[in-house]
Amino acid sequence: MKIAVIGSTMMDVVSYVDKIPEAGETRESQDFHIAGGGKGANQAIAAAKLGANVLFVTAVGDDLFGRACRKNYEKCGIDTRYVMTAKDMPNGVASIFVEASGQNRIVITKGANNALTPECLKDAEAAIALCGLIVLQLEIPLETIYAAIKIGRAHGIPVLLNPAPAVHNLDIAMACQCDFFVPNETELSILTDCPVGTEEELCRAANTLIEKGLKNVIVTMGAQGSLWLSTAGVQKVAARHVKAVDSTGAGDSYIGCFAETWSRTNNILESMQRASLYAAMSVTRPGTQNSYADQEEFARYLVQNSK
Repeated sequence: MKIAVIGSTMMDVVSYVDKIPEAGETRESQDFHIAGGGKGANQAIAAAKLGANVLFVTAVGDDLFGRACRKNYEKCGIDTRYVMTAKDMPNGVASIFVEASGQNRIVITKGANNALTPECLKDAEAAIALCGLIVLQLEIPLETIYAAIKIGRAHGIPVLLNPAPAVHNLDIAMACQCDFFVPNETELSILTDCPVGTEEELCRAANTLIEKGLKNVIVTMGAQGSLWLSTAGVQKVAARHVKAVDSTGAGDSYIGCFAETWSRTNNILESMQRASLYAAMSVTRPGTQNSYADQEEFARYLVQNSK
């Protein structure tokens, strides 16, 4: 089953610091690197590294970063027929600061991602229609997200929406047409205006979305695991506790692994369990896409952690 990821391309500019500077303060970085990023790209590459057949619909910049991102997608075996180059526009950029604890702060400049309009999906629709799952995030225009959801519905393709970064003006009625809605705790709180400080509060907040018509809400909670809520009830998948080096892109690794596993198994709980382990593995390595394991690495990790 082929997976269509429709979403963002970024170049990550990452600095590792002992502490985030205060306002007006300058601090020295212990390390620095530049690498491909963006929620759409991260999820596409995670799924592809795990063996999924991935079609990526995105927009890259008409610059050095854009060319490097396209080359990286090709290297990962991703179908790049609908990776559009936005003329005279810079590639999207994410400025990332990672503290010693592994926590991060991120500022994004969308750049060429704003050029991924609903019209761009018209050329790709025939290819998308041959896929078995559509994966979306919110770093591209909302109108494009809604157009992708409509394509999914028109062709009977399940849709997974990762509402990140969360926006208050997301049309929940459109989101309810998706088969999977996968926010983290912060995104869930923003979208529902509900507190999420405890697991009980998380469940109450997620259930407000179930009541509005969402089929499956999967809340990722980092080291606390993930929750799956539907009209059938709640199920929890625990996270494996590891020493985090860099949490950047962990949520995207979860989505990518979930998509790859579900596309093969149609089993939500198994997909969550594998995704949780894959995300745990990713945070033990620095970087984003380069922290994602391939099939062989992940298979060894699963064997080691089954003992």
